[in-house]
Amino acid sequence: MEWVILALVVGVVGYAIIIYNGLVSNRQMVREGWSGIDVQLKRRTDLIPNLMETVKGYMAHERDTLEAVVNARAKATSAASAGPEVRAKAEGELSAALGRLLAVAEAYPDLKANTTFLEFQTALQGVEDEIQMARRYYNGAVRNLNIQVESFPSNLVANAFKFTQEEYFELENEAERAVPQVKF
Repeated sequence: MEWVILALVVGVVGYAIIIYNGLVSNRQMVREGWSGIDVQLKRRTDLIPNLMETVKGYMAHERDTLEAVVNARAKATSAASAGPEVRAKAEGELSAALGRLLAVAEAYPDLKANTTFLEFQTALQGVEDEIQMARRYYNGAVRNLNIQVESFPSNLVANAFKFTQEEYFELENEAERAVPQVKF
């Protein structure tokens, strides 16, 4: 009888350890995913000043559009240490401002033919694609962690060790979900 009780206790403890390790693994994947988003968003904000310098000479009278991008970039940069909800809102505004800038650039044939602008445009499109992939990875990792935090019996271990659900990185506005159009 003692062996049966001992085997049950060892089994329960072993299962709790497996659950705990799974929670830790999922939490690390969420952190890795957030780091990937952070890197890509930083790359995008680093590209913007160079893009703006290239565009300024051509679009001097489009001051409002240029200022909107500069302001949105400043807001996104200041939200760099914020959580996913605040960061997503700021980055969504930046995406919308960039989309407006690129739409206005359509009216400038010389700008569209400028090789520097085309290089920044290509780099920006690449970064936007990387952001989208990083966001999908992060949200998948958050989903896995949240499922484990909520599901029985792993929720017992999660509560005991204070694992909590994480926020998804989502854009609120449907228009902000689209990658800015950069075709010329």
